[in-house]
Amino acid sequence: MSGDTPGTGSADEPAPARHGEHQLGQGHGHGHSHGHSHSHGPAAPVSRHLRKVIAATLIPFGVAVLAGLVVLWPGGAPAHERTGVGFDRQTQQATVTEVVSVSCASVNASGAAPTGDTSTAEGSSAQQQAKGTCKKATIRVDTGDDKGRTFTEIVQPDQTRQLEQGEKVVVAYEPSAPKDLQYSVTDVNRRIPMSVLAGIFAIAVVVVGRLRGVMALVALAISFLVLNFFVLPAILQGSNPLVVAVVGSSAIMLIALYLCHGLSARTSVAVLGTLVSLLLIGVLGSLFIDWAALTGNTDDNTGLIHGLYPSIDMSGLLLAGIIIGSLGVLDDVTVTQTSAVWELHEANPSMGRRGLYRAGIRIGRDHIASVVNTLVLAYAGAALPLLLLFSIAQSSVGGVANSELVAEEIVRTLVGSIGLVASVPVTTLLAALVVSADRPGTDSVAVTAPAAARAGSTASTGPAAPSAPSGQAGATAQARAASGLLAGRGGRGRRRKR
Repeated sequence: MSGDTPGTGSADEPAPARHGEHQLGQGHGHGHSHGHSHSHGPAAPVSRHLRKVIAATLIPFGVAVLAGLVVLWPGGAPAHERTGVGFDRQTQQATVTEVVSVSCASVNASGAAPTGDTSTAEGSSAQQQAKGTCKKATIRVDTGDDKGRTFTEIVQPDQTRQLEQGEKVVVAYEPSAPKDLQYSVTDVNRRIPMSVLAGIFAIAVVVVGRLRGVMALVALAISFLVLNFFVLPAILQGSNPLVVAVVGSSAIMLIALYLCHGLSARTSVAVLGTLVSLLLIGVLGSLFIDWAALTGNTDDNTGLIHGLYPSIDMSGLLLAGIIIGSLGVLDDVTVTQTSAVWELHEANPSMGRRGLYRAGIRIGRDHIASVVNTLVLAYAGAALPLLLLFSIAQSSVGGVANSELVAEEIVRTLVGSIGLVASVPVTTLLAALVVSADRPGTDSVAVTAPAAARAGSTASTGPAAPSAPSGQAGATAQARAASGLLAGRGGRGRRRKR
């Protein structure tokens, strides 16, 4: 079993199918479960030969990723003159110290009553500004060179954001403007609620996931570090976005998978399946982005990026986003499929590669149905305001899909979903090939066969022992003494490596 001496757990039970069902129901002594839960127990060690084969495949890949990080590592994002537009503004933290109600007519520049059709949005807004009650807010700057400086801002009655006394806000600073107009409120300061929510998330992950939860949080932090200190600055420095995304995603994949799931052959197979799927996503994404003539410059933010850094390949940036966005879902699918095949082999060591593949695919089909739907709905939810605008305009489905803004999301969703679907058979096949090829040596079989036969005889005449995947409960003392190869089994159910 996975390169170890066959345990008496399989010899005790003459019906492997029933024994496999019992094992899957009971789990290893650690309460294993499949699906989206990755609480996998210790992976059964594989033979030294297979470990060498896997290492020969992954070590060059890891070295190539490390070399890519060294070669492409940026010295920091290049400096530029701030435009004062959108996110490219100097900002400071501030506090609303006072809010008083005033007549809009007394504070607006135009005191004349509005004319025209007040049934329109513009006319209605003008009517409210002329006859409504506005708010005059006094804001104190809390950070920067002008700390302690105050300014006033008029809040119209139809504005979405209404300021309240004591509220923490973010203000933009424009040094070239007149002194009274240098500061303006741009947003609410949400650091406290966001920090509290992040803390609740971290506590929930640790309480439920325990050590694996801690490792998952560490991997998440490392992922953000790679994105902030490598991927984003390297793209801004002019490196090819696709190459940067491939190197960065590969580094995140290696760190996250091995950190969360351990350095084992099972994790290595998941890494290989994820890598093959990412390559497929990259090829399909590049092909259809070019074929559909997607520029990647579809909104104010991408337009600002292109204006500040004209050398950035925006279509390449779009492809990089597709690859990075698909990585997280791929990790989930490949790890689950690999673990499913490993556990099937543990439950029934006599099952060949074809049987393992078929059983694993049956599990994967359920996973595909749920994850693909999740992926599509996630993109639809993010683009809901945009879809609402098209609905208001009564645009046809074909017209909506043909617009570049929506076509980008369609290509992103479908390319990622194709890679996700392909990852199931690819990873299942790799896992089936690895565990089915990992057979005990002839010497081990010759020594163990008589012991297994005697253990089977004992099991058939004696009382039924509780079945356990580790084979400890079903093994008799005579079988252990005859084989001499089960002494390496500890209380945790691990099997000695070959």
